Amino acid sequence: MKLKIALILILFTCLALNLTAQKKIPELNTEIVKYVESVMGTKVERGECWDLANQALLKVDADWDREYKYGNKIDPEKDKIFPGDIVQFEKIKVKYAKGNATYTEIMEHHTAIVYKVIDKGVFELAHQNTEFSGRKVGISKFDISTVVQGKMFFYRPTKNLK
Repeated sequence: MKLKIALILILFTCLALNLTAQKKIPELNTEIVKYVESVMGTKVERGECWDLANQALLKVDADWDREYKYGNKIDPEKDKIFPGDIVQFEKIKVKYAKGNATYTEIMEHHTAIVYKVIDKGVFELAHQNTEFSGRKVGISKFDISTVVQGKMFFYRPTKNLK
Protein backbone atom coordinates (compact mmCIF):
# COMPACT_ATOMS: atom_id res chain seq x y z
CA MET A 1 0.00 0.00 0.00
CA LYS A 2 2.83 2.39 0.90
CA LEU A 3 4.50 1.62 -2.44
CA LYS A 4 1.27 2.48 -4.27
CA ILE A 5 0.99 5.80 -2.46
CA ALA A 6 4.66 6.56 -3.15
CA LEU A 7 4.19 5.82 -6.86
CA ILE A 8 1.09 8.01 -7.02
CA LEU A 9 2.97 10.86 -5.32
CA ILE A 10 5.89 10.48 -7.74
CA LEU A 11 3.52 10.47 -10.71
CA PHE A 12 1.68 13.54 -9.39
CA THR A 13 4.98 15.37 -8.83
CA CYS A 14 6.17 14.56 -12.37
CA LEU A 15 2.90 15.81 -13.85
CA ALA A 16 3.06 18.98 -11.77
CA LEU A 17 6.65 19.66 -12.84
CA ASN A 18 5.74 19.05 -16.49
CA LEU A 19 2.85 21.51 -16.31
CA THR A 20 5.10 24.07 -14.61
CA ALA A 21 7.72 23.63 -17.35
CA GLN A 22 5.10 24.09 -20.06
CA LYS A 23 3.97 27.34 -18.44
CA LYS A 24 7.51 28.72 -18.73
CA ILE A 25 7.31 28.90 -22.53
CA PRO A 26 8.04 32.55 -23.37
CA GLU A 27 4.88 34.47 -24.22
CA LEU A 28 6.13 35.45 -27.68
CA ASN A 29 6.89 31.79 -28.45
CA THR A 30 3.35 30.83 -27.42
CA GLU A 31 1.97 33.46 -29.82
CA ILE A 32 4.14 32.09 -32.63
CA VAL A 33 2.87 28.54 -32.04
CA LYS A 34 -0.74 29.83 -32.09
CA TYR A 35 -0.03 31.50 -35.43
CA VAL A 36 1.47 28.26 -36.81
CA GLU A 37 -1.64 26.35 -35.69
CA SER A 38 -3.84 28.92 -37.45
CA VAL A 39 -2.11 28.31 -40.79
CA MET A 40 -1.49 24.55 -40.50
CA GLY A 41 -2.11 22.81 -43.82
CA THR A 42 -2.26 26.08 -45.77
CA LYS A 43 0.24 27.91 -47.95
CA VAL A 44 1.72 31.01 -46.30
CA GLU A 45 2.63 33.68 -48.85
CA ARG A 46 4.60 32.03 -51.71
CA GLY A 47 5.00 28.77 -49.79
CA GLU A 48 8.72 29.26 -49.22
CA CYS A 49 10.08 27.99 -45.90
CA TRP A 50 11.17 31.50 -44.92
CA ASP A 51 7.67 32.87 -45.49
CA LEU A 52 6.26 30.98 -42.51
CA ALA A 53 8.86 32.35 -40.07
CA ASN A 54 8.60 35.83 -41.60
CA GLN A 55 4.82 35.99 -41.18
CA ALA A 56 4.91 34.47 -37.68
CA LEU A 57 7.45 37.05 -36.51
CA LEU A 58 5.60 39.93 -38.17
CA LYS A 59 2.28 38.85 -36.59
CA VAL A 60 3.77 38.91 -33.07
CA ASP A 61 5.78 42.11 -33.66
CA ALA A 62 9.12 40.42 -33.00
CA ASP A 63 12.47 42.15 -33.30
CA TRP A 64 14.73 40.54 -35.89
CA ASP A 65 16.99 41.45 -38.83
CA ARG A 66 14.43 40.61 -41.60
CA GLU A 67 16.88 38.08 -43.01
CA TYR A 68 17.96 34.92 -41.20
CA LYS A 69 18.66 36.00 -37.63
CA TYR A 70 15.33 35.55 -35.88
CA GLY A 71 16.10 36.91 -32.41
CA ASN A 72 18.61 35.91 -29.75
CA LYS A 73 20.86 33.03 -30.80
CA ILE A 74 20.58 30.05 -28.44
CA ASP A 75 22.61 26.86 -28.11
CA PRO A 76 20.51 23.65 -28.13
CA GLU A 77 23.30 21.88 -26.20
CA LYS A 78 23.21 24.37 -23.32
CA ASP A 79 19.91 26.26 -23.53
CA LYS A 80 16.36 25.00 -23.19
CA ILE A 81 14.59 24.95 -26.55
CA PHE A 82 10.91 25.95 -26.54
CA PRO A 83 8.09 25.62 -29.04
CA GLY A 84 8.14 28.84 -31.06
CA ASP A 85 11.93 29.01 -31.35
CA ILE A 86 13.17 29.34 -34.94
CA VAL A 87 15.78 27.11 -36.62
CA GLN A 88 17.92 28.07 -39.59
CA PHE A 89 19.59 25.15 -41.39
CA GLU A 90 22.65 25.62 -43.60
CA LYS A 91 23.94 22.73 -45.73
CA ILE A 92 22.50 20.14 -43.34
CA LYS A 93 22.69 16.46 -44.14
CA VAL A 94 20.62 14.09 -42.03
CA LYS A 95 20.91 10.28 -41.99
CA TYR A 96 18.55 8.00 -40.11
CA ALA A 97 17.26 4.44 -40.18
CA LYS A 98 13.59 3.55 -40.38
CA GLY A 99 12.84 -0.14 -40.42
CA ASN A 100 15.41 -1.83 -42.63
CA ALA A 101 16.07 1.28 -44.73
CA THR A 102 18.49 4.17 -44.26
CA TYR A 103 17.35 7.62 -45.35
CA THR A 104 19.32 10.74 -46.19
CA GLU A 105 17.83 14.23 -46.32
CA ILE A 106 19.56 17.44 -47.30
CA MET A 107 18.54 20.96 -46.28
CA GLU A 108 20.79 23.39 -48.15
CA HIS A 109 19.16 26.54 -46.78
CA HIS A 110 15.97 25.97 -44.79
CA THR A 111 13.96 27.67 -42.04
CA ALA A 112 11.60 25.97 -39.58
CA ILE A 113 9.75 26.72 -36.35
CA VAL A 114 9.94 24.41 -33.35
CA TYR A 115 6.35 23.26 -32.92
CA LYS A 116 6.85 20.79 -30.10
CA VAL A 117 9.77 19.64 -27.95
CA ILE A 118 9.65 15.85 -27.66
CA ASP A 119 12.93 15.36 -25.79
CA LYS A 120 16.33 17.03 -25.58
CA GLY A 121 17.42 17.44 -29.18
CA VAL A 122 14.22 15.91 -30.59
CA PHE A 123 11.50 18.19 -31.96
CA GLU A 124 8.46 18.45 -34.15
CA LEU A 125 9.14 21.20 -36.65
CA ALA A 126 6.58 23.30 -38.49
CA HIS A 127 7.71 24.28 -41.96
CA GLN A 128 6.71 24.51 -45.59
CA ASN A 129 8.42 23.96 -48.93
CA THR A 130 9.30 20.40 -47.94
CA GLU A 131 9.11 17.07 -49.70
CA PHE A 132 6.40 15.79 -47.32
CA SER A 133 4.03 18.79 -47.26
CA GLY A 134 4.93 20.70 -50.40
CA ARG A 135 4.29 24.43 -50.17
CA LYS A 136 1.84 24.03 -47.28
CA VAL A 137 2.63 24.17 -43.57
CA GLY A 138 3.26 20.70 -42.17
CA ILE A 139 4.92 19.01 -39.22
CA SER A 140 7.89 16.64 -39.22
CA LYS A 141 10.07 15.08 -36.56
CA PHE A 142 13.67 16.24 -36.30
CA ASP A 143 16.40 14.66 -34.17
CA ILE A 144 19.64 16.63 -33.85
CA SER A 145 21.57 13.38 -33.35
CA THR A 146 20.86 12.42 -36.99
CA VAL A 147 22.73 15.45 -38.38
CA VAL A 148 25.97 14.33 -40.01
CA GLN A 149 26.96 17.54 -41.78
CA GLY A 150 26.20 21.26 -41.87
CA LYS A 151 25.18 23.91 -39.37
CA MET A 152 21.97 24.84 -37.61
CA PHE A 153 21.23 28.01 -35.73
CA PHE A 154 18.48 28.24 -33.10
CA TYR A 155 16.91 31.59 -32.24
CA ARG A 156 14.62 32.78 -29.45
CA PRO A 157 12.26 35.46 -30.78
CA THR A 158 12.27 38.75 -28.89
CA LYS A 159 9.65 41.47 -28.67
CA ASN A 160 10.15 44.60 -30.72
CA LEU A 161 10.61 47.41 -28.19
CA LYS A 162 10.30 50.29 -30.67
